[in-house]
Amino acid sequence: MKRLFDIIFSIIIILLGLPFFIIISILILFDGDMNIFFIQERVGKNKNTFKLYKFRSMKSNSEENGQITIGAKDSRITKIGYYLRKYKIDEFPQLLNVLMGQMSIVGPRPEVDKYVKLYSNEQEQVLSVKPGLTDLASISYFEENKLLGKSNNPEETYISEVMPEKIKLSLEYINNQSFINDMKIILSTIKRILQ
Repeated sequence: MKRLFDIIFSIIIILLGLPFFIIISILILFDGDMNIFFIQERVGKNKNTFKLYKFRSMKSNSEENGQITIGAKDSRITKIGYYLRKYKIDEFPQLLNVLMGQMSIVGPRPEVDKYVKLYSNEQEQVLSVKPGLTDLASISYFEENKLLGKSNNPEETYISEVMPEKIKLSLEYINNQSFINDMKIILSTIKRILQ
């Protein structure tokens, strides 16, 4: 049921949004870089790694200066990238990951290996399900970059404060999975984006 929903939902959004996605791609190209997509290796279900797709919102090679985005005006973020991030439009290419079976629409957000290696045995339970485009943690930490931007040590704050709370919410989701809950999370995500 969940997999069928993921496929149907993804196809509908891709078809409806295709003209919009083409315009976004052109804007990204005009913003000074030939790379439309940002591709990053993430850890998925059962610790299997996969390549996650996003619309590029930062300058090329930005990861060399850290994997955490700091504040709403991180100097690495492009002009169009600011708006792509603000309205979470940069996440839409992950619908391809959903179609490939690497992700679901709803599920714990996939993390990079660097941080997964810090998980406790209990926290690793988030890797028992497919990662998702959105979940409870995505809604609660919708403006995570602003929170980290206020920290003197953003990475330490992420590791010691943000990440454990996000995992806690993800585990709560895993223990209460249902189609109804997934629909509630999708609607709450849309509402949060439009605020």
